[in-house]
Amino acid sequence: MNPVFADLQTSVFETMSRLAREHGAINLGQGFPDDPGPADIRARGAEALVEGFNQYPPMMGLPALREAVAAHYARHQGLDLDPATEVMVTSGATEALAGALLALIEPGDEVVLFAPLYDAYLPLVRRAGGVPRIVTLRPPAFGLDAASLAVAFGPRTRVVLLNNPLNPSATMFSRADLEMLAGFCRRHDAVAICDEVWEHVVFDGRAHIPLITLPGMRERTVKIGSAGKIFSLTGWKVGFVMAAPPLMRVLAKAHQYLTFTTPPNLQEAVAYGLSKDDAYFAGMRRDFARSRDRLADGLQGLGLTVLPSAATYFLNLDVAPLGVADDAAFCETLVRRHGVAAIPVSAFYAEDPVRNLVRLCFAKSDATIDAALDRLSHLARRAA
Repeated sequence: MNPVFADLQTSVFETMSRLAREHGAINLGQGFPDDPGPADIRARGAEALVEGFNQYPPMMGLPALREAVAAHYARHQGLDLDPATEVMVTSGATEALAGALLALIEPGDEVVLFAPLYDAYLPLVRRAGGVPRIVTLRPPAFGLDAASLAVAFGPRTRVVLLNNPLNPSATMFSRADLEMLAGFCRRHDAVAICDEVWEHVVFDGRAHIPLITLPGMRERTVKIGSAGKIFSLTGWKVGFVMAAPPLMRVLAKAHQYLTFTTPPNLQEAVAYGLSKDDAYFAGMRRDFARSRDRLADGLQGLGLTVLPSAATYFLNLDVAPLGVADDAAFCETLVRRHGVAAIPVSAFYAEDPVRNLVRLCFAKSDATIDAALDRLSHLARRAA
């Protein structure tokens, strides 16, 4: 068996969700909303399933969706994309990431990554033959610094893999950070794979800055988006890849031999959704921000320490004031004794982890958040 996968431990997300089921806990660990998603988009998908075409769609994606992707990003991020040569549809963002890494890496190429990092990154890089070069980011800002980048980049650097906004830290990289990173990419002739699935789930008037829009990055960036995150339909697994034609020609070959295509009814529904007016996206952000504030204010009211959340479905609890030295052990105790499942942020580090942060998902109903706060009040009283 391939040791890259055979030697992997069970995902912390699966472990905590299993414990939540076993103990009847409220699951604030896995990142999915309570809400079933926009009714009109789901209805469009159902109609296309029953009335529409259900055979193989084009490998690159339905023309209607590729055109909708190009129009959407022109409107929201000022990108000028050719839907025929610079847009591809994938079966989720993780497939897009896997395809991009397989397409761009040769054995021995180095890949710069930033920890905390999504758990799929390392096995995908290693399976593609890449050598990970990890830059460790620290709370509370989780920002970049030139010295760390200078150590990570070298003559064998081929790819940089960036998640922005960043899960699990719920932070966004500043323009200065992105400009610094773009400079390293240009000097080392590296391609940036940008996992930007949280680009619409940003709060407090912030605006997402795509790396592809920075000087010198248009021809060396692979931008990846996700309908699942944009529309809170995480099970649909519809992703978008955007890149200049020379990159896209190779990315398409990898996609062809991974999933080849994506269900046409979901593509039809996502094309419809991407054309929704600005009020939808503003309302989505407003509703998630309200849930974020409900959970954050409740935790702070219990005397617990909460880090700011600029984006994503998550916020982080600093458990150091509780005398906690091991976030993983703390999360296991939390689910077993207090009935709330969370994720230890140390699970997102491959080396030298941060051990005082616990990630909670606020993309839940008011009733779920309030019930979790009630259970966590017992934890706060014990700590006091």
